[in-house]
Amino acid sequence: MDAITVGFLIYLFIILFVGFYTVRLTKNIKDFALGGNKLGPWVIAFSERASGESAWLLIGLPGAALVAGLLELWTVVGCVAGIVFSWFIIAKRLRIATEQYNVITLPELFSKRFNDEKGILRLVASLIIIFFFTFYVAAQFSGAGKVLNVTFGFTQMQGMLLGAVIIVFYTLMGGFLAVAWTDLLQGIIMIGTLTILPIVGFFEISDLENFSVALDSSSLFGGKTGFAAFAAAIGGLSWGLGYIGQPHLIARYMAIDKTENIKIARRIAISWAIPAFFGAMFIGLVGAKLIDSGNLGAMADQEKLMPTMAKLLLPSWLAGIFISGAIAAMMSTADSQLLVSTTVLTEDFTKRYFGVEITDRVLLFIGRLFTVIIGLLAFNLASNSNKLVFETVSYAWGGLGASFGPALLLTLWWKKISKVGVLAGMISGTVFTIWDVSSGLVTPRLTAFLFASLAIILFSLLIPDKKSEISY
Repeated sequence: MDAITVGFLIYLFIILFVGFYTVRLTKNIKDFALGGNKLGPWVIAFSERASGESAWLLIGLPGAALVAGLLELWTVVGCVAGIVFSWFIIAKRLRIATEQYNVITLPELFSKRFNDEKGILRLVASLIIIFFFTFYVAAQFSGAGKVLNVTFGFTQMQGMLLGAVIIVFYTLMGGFLAVAWTDLLQGIIMIGTLTILPIVGFFEISDLENFSVALDSSSLFGGKTGFAAFAAAIGGLSWGLGYIGQPHLIARYMAIDKTENIKIARRIAISWAIPAFFGAMFIGLVGAKLIDSGNLGAMADQEKLMPTMAKLLLPSWLAGIFISGAIAAMMSTADSQLLVSTTVLTEDFTKRYFGVEITDRVLLFIGRLFTVIIGLLAFNLASNSNKLVFETVSYAWGGLGASFGPALLLTLWWKKISKVGVLAGMISGTVFTIWDVSSGLVTPRLTAFLFASLAIILFSLLIPDKKSEISY
């Protein structure tokens, strides 16, 4: 058994142990969904970052940078700016609102905040989350298949199946506590991968002068000029808009133990994000030069660059740890999304619409059942899709960001927002993501977000609520 396999098996053993251990601590649906609001700033910050940056960051962004070059700098800047904005503008007020309204999900917050007695906001928000998260989880399964294919020679289908089974299992067992504590470990491995691997690759490049030429300012726009260059930059920056509308990240703000610990968690998360995103981009840029110089072979699938570089450039034991980092990225996001989807179906749908009193034990069982069902749906989607991880995540990320980002931002900061406005915003964000009206000029991540924002403002002014209960 080689060092890569040993490292990977040790990693699997640790996270499965966490799943078994935390099952004893998970006694009700609040424990399953938010860990009982018992987790401190370090665990929450690492969990938020590890959950936010999935297979997309470890294999999708390096692959995109391999093809597009320095153009992906706009994506990096947009994402870092989005993380900073979300922690400063959303996190504290959302944690206060979570306690004020005694809620554990975003749909429940909208419902209680706007006195939605008929449950329309809950239902619509729940359906949107399930729809986009199925694509998102499928992207993580697909990413696991690619990494395990490169590392161990599994077929992509076998790799997807193994990744799906592991993720569903420990989410099923321990809920949020299992997810958050494994995220802490996964976040540490991920930041190691994203900082050390590009440095090692950089020192493998013999012609450093040509590498610096490849990073000249003209490549910032992918060779485009005029409006096309502007649209390319805006397309990358628009990734940042999605951060304020991702339910699996928002859950971290809701779950932290104390509001005053938001400041500490914020510093940790931002300190993680800056080197991680720039490191991911540089893996792609360095990889391109290594391919040109013949140090790496031709890359039939651009999204296999990171594990290929790790295997060829690093000692086996270190490659095993870093490849585990890639699997960690996928697992930390997929488990979080499964958890949010499960909680939404359990708390916001089953409990609300079945009209009968359900005990905590039964709700917990139903939540675990939904975890398996959504995992199966996502696996089926991944096994029947030929899209890149980058493309699938872009679609789901943009849809969630547009559907919930403007609604949550204005709910927390604008006193005139109304129930009808929130509903119009969520529907608009979803519709304009599915029905792309950008005509290829700009990204639907931007257009859908703008249409949703306008819809909220317009309908809130036209159909205001009778009273506002906002008090942050």
